[in-house]
Amino acid sequence: MAADRRDPYSAFNFIVEFDGIAVAAFSEVSGLSFEIEPIEYREGSDVLPTVRKLPGLLKYANVTFKRGITGDRAFWEWIIQAMNGAVQRRTGSIVILNESREPVVRYLIREAWPCRYEGPELNAGSNEVAIETIEVCHEGLELVD
Repeated sequence: MAADRRDPYSAFNFIVEFDGIAVAAFSEVSGLSFEIEPIEYREGSDVLPTVRKLPGLLKYANVTFKRGITGDRAFWEWIIQAMNGAVQRRTGSIVILNESREPVVRYLIREAWPCRYEGPELNAGSNEVAIETIEVCHEGLELVD
Protein backbone atom coordinates (compact mmCIF):
# COMPACT_ATOMS: atom_id res chain seq x y z
CA MET A 1 0.00 0.00 0.00
CA ALA A 2 1.41 3.40 -1.03
CA ALA A 3 2.00 6.01 1.65
CA ASP A 4 0.03 9.25 1.56
CA ARG A 5 2.58 11.68 0.14
CA ARG A 6 2.44 15.28 1.38
CA ASP A 7 4.65 17.54 -0.70
CA PRO A 8 5.13 21.14 0.43
CA TYR A 9 3.15 23.80 -1.41
CA SER A 10 4.79 26.11 -3.93
CA ALA A 11 5.61 29.66 -2.82
CA PHE A 12 4.49 31.18 -6.14
CA ASN A 13 0.90 29.90 -6.11
CA PHE A 14 -1.08 32.31 -3.91
CA ILE A 15 -3.75 35.01 -3.94
CA VAL A 16 -4.37 38.04 -1.72
CA GLU A 17 -7.86 39.00 -0.57
CA PHE A 18 -9.12 41.96 1.42
CA ASP A 19 -12.63 41.83 2.83
CA GLY A 20 -13.18 38.60 0.90
CA ILE A 21 -12.35 40.11 -2.51
CA ALA A 22 -9.26 39.04 -4.45
CA VAL A 23 -7.13 42.09 -5.27
CA ALA A 24 -4.58 42.71 -8.02
CA ALA A 25 -1.97 40.02 -8.45
CA PHE A 26 1.00 40.39 -6.15
CA SER A 27 4.41 39.02 -7.01
CA GLU A 28 5.61 38.84 -3.42
CA VAL A 29 4.23 38.79 0.13
CA SER A 30 6.47 38.85 3.20
CA GLY A 31 6.22 39.52 6.91
CA LEU A 32 3.82 36.81 8.05
CA SER A 33 5.38 36.66 11.50
CA PHE A 34 4.96 37.57 15.13
CA GLU A 35 7.13 37.87 18.20
CA ILE A 36 6.41 37.51 21.89
CA GLU A 37 8.87 39.72 23.71
CA PRO A 38 10.39 38.03 26.76
CA ILE A 39 10.39 39.85 30.09
CA GLU A 40 13.59 39.03 31.95
CA TYR A 41 13.81 39.20 35.72
CA ARG A 42 15.70 37.74 38.64
CA GLU A 43 14.39 37.10 42.11
CA GLY A 44 16.60 38.28 44.94
CA SER A 45 16.39 34.91 46.67
CA ASP A 46 17.60 32.93 43.62
CA VAL A 47 20.72 30.91 44.45
CA LEU A 48 21.91 30.75 40.84
CA PRO A 49 22.58 33.93 38.87
CA THR A 50 20.02 32.88 36.28
CA VAL A 51 17.58 35.16 34.50
CA ARG A 52 13.98 33.98 34.41
CA LYS A 53 11.82 34.76 31.43
CA LEU A 54 8.10 35.49 31.23
CA PRO A 55 6.03 36.07 28.09
CA GLY A 56 5.53 39.77 27.38
CA LEU A 57 3.77 41.70 24.65
CA LEU A 58 2.76 40.01 21.41
CA LYS A 59 3.90 41.98 18.35
CA TYR A 60 2.94 41.32 14.74
CA ALA A 61 5.32 42.22 11.92
CA ASN A 62 4.01 44.43 9.14
CA VAL A 63 3.07 42.53 5.98
CA THR A 64 4.72 43.74 2.78
CA PHE A 65 3.09 43.28 -0.61
CA LYS A 66 4.88 43.81 -3.93
CA ARG A 67 3.23 44.00 -7.32
CA GLY A 68 3.64 45.40 -10.78
CA ILE A 69 1.82 48.69 -11.22
CA THR A 70 -1.46 48.32 -13.09
CA GLY A 71 -4.52 50.46 -13.72
CA ASP A 72 -6.24 48.97 -10.66
CA ARG A 73 -6.69 51.84 -8.19
CA ALA A 74 -8.47 49.99 -5.34
CA PHE A 75 -5.33 49.68 -3.20
CA TRP A 76 -4.27 53.24 -4.01
CA GLU A 77 -7.64 54.60 -2.84
CA TRP A 78 -7.18 52.72 0.45
CA ILE A 79 -3.71 54.28 0.84
CA ILE A 80 -5.05 57.79 0.09
CA GLN A 81 -7.73 57.39 2.77
CA ALA A 82 -5.05 56.54 5.33
CA MET A 83 -2.88 59.46 4.20
CA ASN A 84 -5.85 61.79 4.72
CA GLY A 85 -6.36 60.53 8.29
CA ALA A 86 -9.38 58.35 7.53
CA VAL A 87 -7.76 54.97 8.20
CA GLN A 88 -10.04 52.16 7.08
CA ARG A 89 -9.21 48.86 8.77
CA ARG A 90 -9.78 45.70 6.76
CA THR A 91 -9.47 41.96 7.12
CA GLY A 92 -7.00 40.41 4.70
CA SER A 93 -6.12 36.88 3.66
CA ILE A 94 -3.07 35.42 2.01
CA VAL A 95 -4.22 32.14 0.48
CA ILE A 96 -1.78 29.46 -0.63
CA LEU A 97 -3.09 27.33 -3.49
CA ASN A 98 -2.25 23.75 -4.48
CA GLU A 99 -1.35 22.62 -8.01
CA SER A 100 -5.05 22.59 -8.95
CA ARG A 101 -5.42 26.23 -7.78
CA GLU A 102 -7.55 25.16 -4.80
CA PRO A 103 -7.08 26.97 -1.45
CA VAL A 104 -5.10 24.86 1.03
CA VAL A 105 -3.64 27.32 3.56
CA ARG A 106 -5.12 30.67 4.60
CA TYR A 107 -3.35 33.29 6.71
CA LEU A 108 -5.75 35.87 8.07
CA ILE A 109 -4.65 39.35 9.14
CA ARG A 110 -7.11 41.39 11.21
CA GLU A 111 -7.58 45.16 11.55
CA ALA A 112 -5.11 45.84 8.72
CA TRP A 113 -4.40 49.26 7.24
CA PRO A 114 -1.72 50.66 4.91
CA CYS A 115 1.16 52.27 6.81
CA ARG A 116 3.82 52.58 4.10
CA TYR A 117 4.00 52.89 0.33
CA GLU A 118 6.99 52.86 -1.98
CA GLY A 119 6.66 53.62 -5.65
CA PRO A 120 8.68 51.88 -8.37
CA GLU A 121 12.26 52.58 -9.29
CA LEU A 122 12.14 53.80 -12.87
CA ASN A 123 15.03 53.45 -15.28
CA ALA A 124 14.76 54.18 -19.01
CA GLY A 125 17.61 51.75 -19.71
CA SER A 126 15.84 48.80 -18.10
CA ASN A 127 13.15 46.41 -19.30
CA GLU A 128 11.98 45.32 -15.83
CA VAL A 129 8.42 45.59 -14.56
CA ALA A 130 7.65 48.69 -12.44
CA ILE A 131 7.11 47.29 -8.93
CA GLU A 132 5.33 49.11 -6.11
CA THR A 133 5.57 48.12 -2.44
CA ILE A 134 2.68 48.41 0.00
CA GLU A 135 3.24 47.75 3.70
CA VAL A 136 0.26 46.97 5.91
CA CYS A 137 0.24 46.91 9.70
CA HIS A 138 -2.30 44.77 11.52
CA GLU A 139 -3.43 43.51 14.91
CA GLY A 140 -3.72 39.77 14.42
CA LEU A 141 -2.34 36.83 12.45
CA GLU A 142 -4.20 33.54 12.27
CA LEU A 143 -3.86 30.33 10.32
CA VAL A 144 -7.43 29.34 9.44
CA ASP A 145 -9.04 26.42 7.60
